[in-house]
Amino acid sequence: MKHILLPTDFSDTSYEAITYAVQLFINEECTFYVLNTYTPVALYTTTIYEHQSSLNVDIGEMYKNSSESNLTQIIEKVTDAYPNKLHTFEAISSYNILSQEIAHLVESHHIDCIIMGTKGASGLKEVFIGSQTMQVIKSATVPVIGVPSGYNYTQLKDILFATDYRSGVTQPGLKLLEEICRTHISRLIFLNAYYGVELDTEQLSNKTALDTYFERDAHINEMANGMDVLEAIDDFQSRHKVDLLALVHNKHNFFENLLFTPVVSKIVHHTTTPFMILPPQK
Repeated sequence: MKHILLPTDFSDTSYEAITYAVQLFINEECTFYVLNTYTPVALYTTTIYEHQSSLNVDIGEMYKNSSESNLTQIIEKVTDAYPNKLHTFEAISSYNILSQEIAHLVESHHIDCIIMGTKGASGLKEVFIGSQTMQVIKSATVPVIGVPSGYNYTQLKDILFATDYRSGVTQPGLKLLEEICRTHISRLIFLNAYYGVELDTEQLSNKTALDTYFERDAHINEMANGMDVLEAIDDFQSRHKVDLLALVHNKHNFFENLLFTPVVSKIVHHTTTPFMILPPQK
């Protein structure tokens, strides 16, 4: 059984991510944990409320009750729309910061994957410069799948895995990626961007190991000479439809630069494609 964490703020975007999740794992036994965190501002500010403890309690209870009620409604909505005997849902309402609560739940509930929405046309830009989704990605120890606002689930035919081959088959989250390829009969495209420098011994070893690891799945290797990774992704997607973009959050490779340099603006057009971020190796 898989354990999938679904953070929600009750927006349409977060609901779309939940519907994506139930369709992605439609044929698998799963427990979906639908999480909402709340932090009432009044409890952290110096106002009249700090002298009225009963008001603080009332405000806290109000947020809690609203959170729990909305969670019940959203679970009823998704189970009515996508009935599935393989799927069970649990509501989690928590008075906590999102990233901290997720870190706790990943360990305590043995979470396999986190799936959450990103906001519209600026979704990926927000992700890479510090939104809640980015905070989750930066600290996650399991794969994070981001679903752009307005995205309608489609069968995963082609998955693009942008890699520098610095991580091999011990990469966390690789097992889930392989399972997704196998269950959806998807083609996996390894995309490596480079500037005229051939793969070194370590990279060649990892490339061979990955070929073996995905031998049961249709997969090909693409090389993009004279491009950085963002240009390579852009170029590939201009010629081919991609249903999922996979990246490794490795602080020792291109991804760290992708997060913190102005080139982030180049990936804004990728917001229409769901993405899967694999966590860094320990």
